Amino acid sequence: MPQDLPPKTVDADSHAGEAVQDDPYLWLEEVDSERALSWVRERNAQSLARLQDGQRYPALRRELLEVLNARDRIPQITRRGAFFYNLWQDEQHKRGLWRRCTLDEYRRPEPVWETVLDLDALGAAEGESWVFAGADALGPDYRRCLVSLSRGGADAHVVREFDLVDKRFIAASEGGFELPEAKSQVEWIDADTVYVGTDFGPDSLTDSGYVRVLKRWRRGTPLAQAQTVFEGEAQDVVVSVQVDRRPGYERTLFVRALDFYRQASFLLQADGSLARLDLPDDAQPHFWGPRLLISLRSDWVLDGQTHASGSLLLADAAAYLAGERRFQALFTPSPTRSLADYTLTREHLLLNVSENVASRLEEWDFRSTPPRHRPVPAPFPGTLGLAALHDDELAEDPLADHYLLSYTDFLTPDTLALARAGDDAREPLKARQPQFEAAGMRAEQFFARSADGTAVPYFVIWPAGATADGRNPTLLYGYGGFEVSLQPWYSGGFGRAWYQRGGVLVLANIRGGGEFGPAWHQAAILEHKQKSYEDFIAVAEDLIARGISRPAQLGIMGGSNGGLLVGAVSMQRPELFNAVVCQVPLLDMRRYHQLLAGASWTAEYGNPDEPADWAVISRYSPYQNVRAERQYPRILFTTSTRDDRVHPGHARKMAARMLEQGHEILYYENIEGGHGGAADNEQRATLQALEYSYLWQQLGGEQA
Repeated sequence: MPQDLPPKTVDADSHAGEAVQDDPYLWLEEVDSERALSWVRERNAQSLARLQDGQRYPALRRELLEVLNARDRIPQITRRGAFFYNLWQDEQHKRGLWRRCTLDEYRRPEPVWETVLDLDALGAAEGESWVFAGADALGPDYRRCLVSLSRGGADAHVVREFDLVDKRFIAASEGGFELPEAKSQVEWIDADTVYVGTDFGPDSLTDSGYVRVLKRWRRGTPLAQAQTVFEGEAQDVVVSVQVDRRPGYERTLFVRALDFYRQASFLLQADGSLARLDLPDDAQPHFWGPRLLISLRSDWVLDGQTHASGSLLLADAAAYLAGERRFQALFTPSPTRSLADYTLTREHLLLNVSENVASRLEEWDFRSTPPRHRPVPAPFPGTLGLAALHDDELAEDPLADHYLLSYTDFLTPDTLALARAGDDAREPLKARQPQFEAAGMRAEQFFARSADGTAVPYFVIWPAGATADGRNPTLLYGYGGFEVSLQPWYSGGFGRAWYQRGGVLVLANIRGGGEFGPAWHQAAILEHKQKSYEDFIAVAEDLIARGISRPAQLGIMGGSNGGLLVGAVSMQRPELFNAVVCQVPLLDMRRYHQLLAGASWTAEYGNPDEPADWAVISRYSPYQNVRAERQYPRILFTTSTRDDRVHPGHARKMAARMLEQGHEILYYENIEGGHGGAADNEQRATLQALEYSYLWQQLGGEQA
């Protein structure tokens, strides 16, 4: 063991029996109170004075903004009929242009885009800080569209009907659909009818603050007259509806999300009744014309046969609904292979398979009986992205078997190609130019051994010329929750602000994520959540043991659940790190379920109101485990006033408690940005430059 690896200290179990004391900082949960905002402004001023001092910050912000506004970014597109739509933000259009072009035009090096909606002009005209929050267009003609607009990037949004031909909003006075600000859901039934879920008043939302009641709303009638068609329970996370308009296979599916991972699905019958699908609560159904696809999150035993967790099963939809239980397994996991995603063309199923945290592409061809399976040659190792282009509302679709295939890895800029199922030939569409000089850099995968012996993979991205001399400024990034996988990605921001200045990046694939399927996730939830933190600590210790870094130059970063991760780990093993970037975090796990959307996450963490659950949670909850007598690195907390998913009170209260105990911390709260922390590229560049400036101040390095 290297000499500068500190000995282990007392872990969080030492505090398991402590009583929960009155919280003196509840007033910081008052998001917009003048007292709380005054505290925020004071903390922001102190942090900005420190982090923007000198020449480092302006240089970092300038380079990061260049990356964010770079003209060669690949425009991400969504097909709606004959057009492909994109939201584009740059220095002239900070909130963005919602624009479109044809596929033939998109093929050009410099497409000519038609502006559909200018978000900056709209915000200026209406005196609002509008952020585009999505759109739902009605096929197959795609003229009527429901546009969602968020104030400052919050999850709550207004909904307004938009005409994609005339490129104008249709006012309520003209019969247009409009909804006030809420976490609403709207789904087209036909041109004059929608399903709507919103805040209808008392008892219309779940305990998590999401839709509980769905109604059928006809054009030209008051929302108050909409007819209730489906309801969930208050303890559900949310209810939703899916309308399948494929000719000959029209279906409407209502869903109650019982918790974050379980659901009850109900198929609308011809007589208006609802029939519950006979499925395990944690299985995900997907109707595909005459077929039914079922994704499993736990083992399913039927007629003596076990279908493994993580499998994808195929059934004949009509036969299944009639009671038959015959399946074909289209994917079965292994210890190193899991199903990351799948996408559907008219007659093909494309599987995006994760193999030791790198993507493989496989294909099922349903033009024959039985369907044929084959591996598809694709770039490796790295991350593939799939997006089918098929519009199943069109009887004749020229893109029925086409899909978009993207590829990237840590040192390879994104590329995008047009592919056709059943054919290995691809048409290159777009390729990003390198955002940083990668010559001499390399990416490697290592495995650390966690406390219980589990092998935990992690990636190391080395700057040019770096060696394992124990002196590298190193940033360890993790998430470890909600079955979210962290796969290789190309980042111009990391490249310019970190690698090129001599920093090492480490990406940890800890349990709680989805890198190896549902079992990898379920190994670190509820009473096992500490496993995520043990895995992350094991990676940090392995970095030190290998000489990749040392505590004085090792920092950690994570956001949301990842903010809880770095908060918990920094409380448990503060001597391992000298920098902590804690972004939009959960930190007060005693009250998380009472704040905003927190109640929806009890399936991940447990319910702190239950004594058995709190006995576990109390051991790692950062807000309850920070100690005045311990030494911690100077932590940087970042959040957003407009984050209506993870309450900014978590970061505010943690910072206040640490300051009260005499610890040095930095705190920055962006007024806008929602859970993403920033609403436009200017704000993103500011936030990122502050974070990198902090990291270089804490971790040093000759090229900093």
